[in-house]
Amino acid sequence: MAEQENGAADQQQPQVKMSTLTQFIRDLSFENVLSQRGSGGEVSPDVQVSVNLDAKKRTPDHQFEVIVKMRVDSKNKGTEEALFVLEMEYAGVFHIEGVPEDQMHPFLLIECPRMLFPFIRRIVSDVTRDGGFPPLNLENIDFVQLYRNEIARRQQAQGAQKETPDA
Repeated sequence: MAEQENGAADQQQPQVKMSTLTQFIRDLSFENVLSQRGSGGEVSPDVQVSVNLDAKKRTPDHQFEVIVKMRVDSKNKGTEEALFVLEMEYAGVFHIEGVPEDQMHPFLLIECPRMLFPFIRRIVSDVTRDGGFPPLNLENIDFVQLYRNEIARRQQAQGAQKETPDA
């Protein structure tokens, strides 16, 4: 009896198959503002990181492209003077099977960026170090919370549009 219940549970669970086909930097820019002006004293960096995600289907055979867009702004805490700006688009192409259609959107915007993040972290660290600053080691990004925040923002924007009467 227990074997039949386990067998039924196994049949209900989809077999998710995911593989990373390729990953690459689509765009990268690093502006070292401090070196252009010269350092006029003590530097105490304040770093702000913003992340946006995008995903799209590439081909009908289960290939998806996921893009992590990142902007890192660093300012001097004392003077609010810009130190550097790093902008990067990092993409991964994934082959994904077995994910139900209604779960594909969160899967693409949570699991795929999670797979790409260690590589993004390394690139950011290397670029900031090569730009003359201490290597910036990004903390882990909670892609689940990032996804939830974006869904809430979209729902709030839709609610605001419905409340605005047409003129």
